[in-house]
Amino acid sequence: MASSPSCREAILAIKPYVPGKPIEEVQRELGVKDVIKLASNENPLGPSPEAVQAMREAGDRVYLYPDGNCYYLKNALAGKLGVAPENLIVGNGTDEILKMLAATYINPGDEIVIADPTFSEYEFDTQVMAGRAIKVPCRSFRHDLKAMAAAITPRTRLVFICNPNNPTGTIIGQVVLDTFLHEVPPSVLVVLDEAYADYVTAEHYPNSLAYVRGGRANIIVLRTFSKIYGLAGLRVGYGAAVPEIIRDLNRVREPFNVNLLAQAAAMAALNDTAHIKKSREVNEEGKAYLYEQFTALGLEYVPTETNFIFVNLQRDSRAIFQQLLAKGVIVRTGDIFGYDTFVRVTVGTPRQNERFIQALREVLARA
Repeated sequence: MASSPSCREAILAIKPYVPGKPIEEVQRELGVKDVIKLASNENPLGPSPEAVQAMREAGDRVYLYPDGNCYYLKNALAGKLGVAPENLIVGNGTDEILKMLAATYINPGDEIVIADPTFSEYEFDTQVMAGRAIKVPCRSFRHDLKAMAAAITPRTRLVFICNPNNPTGTIIGQVVLDTFLHEVPPSVLVVLDEAYADYVTAEHYPNSLAYVRGGRANIIVLRTFSKIYGLAGLRVGYGAAVPEIIRDLNRVREPFNVNLLAQAAAMAALNDTAHIKKSREVNEEGKAYLYEQFTALGLEYVPTETNFIFVNLQRDSRAIFQQLLAKGVIVRTGDIFGYDTFVRVTVGTPRQNERFIQALREVLARA
């Protein structure tokens, strides 16, 4: 048999991203009919009804290529965020923008600085470009920005700050971030990934877009429609930065990268303030309920500014995960983040939260 073509050596060390188990997979494998997914931090209320209607109205036009520049969505975002359209780039989820950043800025041997644990895609995209991730351990589940600043070297091209952080749900505040930015060389691009910003209630959370409005040349802010807007299945995210950064990213952006239905839904979701408000309320109520239940079970958890909670089950998370699966409850194991006894659970609807707690009680009683 003839040998297949050799792949690039740089990708051999990459561990492919493993997403949370889909509901359909659990139904197929375990024969469980009623399954709830609390693994991927999706909005349990689903999308805005206005977004669904916008997709229906746009459906007749899917034979056409979408607007490659996302003109109307950019202008809607610009008005809402207080920036110019030239400050924005829209992607097939923020995952695509992370890939654009790696393709634009990382040469073989270059470095990025990230927290540990944090979102795995930062390291993944860097490895694809034959770069290296310098990991700085979190302190009390938060970014240690002082140590991250000290980790910057002449090879550093990007620093990623996931704020709130995934999987811990913690944030860094305005004063701490300002202090850090004073120490970062102008040649290093700071990526502020704010996928969960819409859930934050803390008053000291940074006003990151003020840096963009002020023309700071080494910052890009990333946000998404996958979380509170409930459009994860459509894949829409965006970045805000000075026009020079946006122009460079557009050099590597795929044409027609954001589909027509996604653009229509995102514009409608952006303006459905009632849906966003309800989503926040359900999340806050769910957090309070889960905190109370974890405390009653004697479990330690990390207070969160997101729609998920990182909780220590004090047992092997893989074993608990499998037992919860058998009961039709999907969560995310902590071993993938280096925390073998933790799980990350999405805050669901009241019914979903209650079902999760009941299943967890039963599993822990047998463990």
